[in-house]
Amino acid sequence: MSLPNKLTMFRIFIIPVIIILYILRDSIGDFTFIIIGILFVIASITDYFDGKIARDRDIVTTFGKFADPLADKLLVLGSLMLLANYYTLNQDGSAYMWMPFWIVFIVLARELIVTSIRLVAVGEGIILHASKWGKYKTALTMLTIVFYFFVMPLDITALNITGVVLMSLSVLFTIGSGVDYFIKNKDSILKSV
Repeated sequence: MSLPNKLTMFRIFIIPVIIILYILRDSIGDFTFIIIGILFVIASITDYFDGKIARDRDIVTTFGKFADPLADKLLVLGSLMLLANYYTLNQDGSAYMWMPFWIVFIVLARELIVTSIRLVAVGEGIILHASKWGKYKTALTMLTIVFYFFVMPLDITALNITGVVLMSLSVLFTIGSGVDYFIKNKDSILKSV
């Protein structure tokens, strides 16, 4: 197994660890979200390095093409679902900055649409690469998730406002990158209609 694929597998392994820590948060205490945040940062760094190493060493595998984007989506969507669950459980007003379910839905819908477009293109022998806007969206969303994990134990109004601004920007970039992806690939999409 190549190093990029090992990094991808490591990232996939981190996801259930994050979920288990979240489930056990009452037993672990306030540091749970900091630990989760550290694991999320480590997983995000492996995402950067597996792609960089694969490109630099020209190591492209079928497994990597499939597993790398899957690992990214599982990590981000799993974390957003975890934050949405926390938001739902804490409607007493102390956690209003956390993640309403509709944000997770927007991100999930965008990912499903883009993945569907890619599948149509692959069926036609066309390989679609991520756009710079998709990369910006991913980076901003990951930064926002890290922010939430590290400030979640705190209840400071300025941080709540910062969280809302970051998440709003992430949603705008999510929608914008999805529209950009559709526009750039509309010929492939409309050809099969």
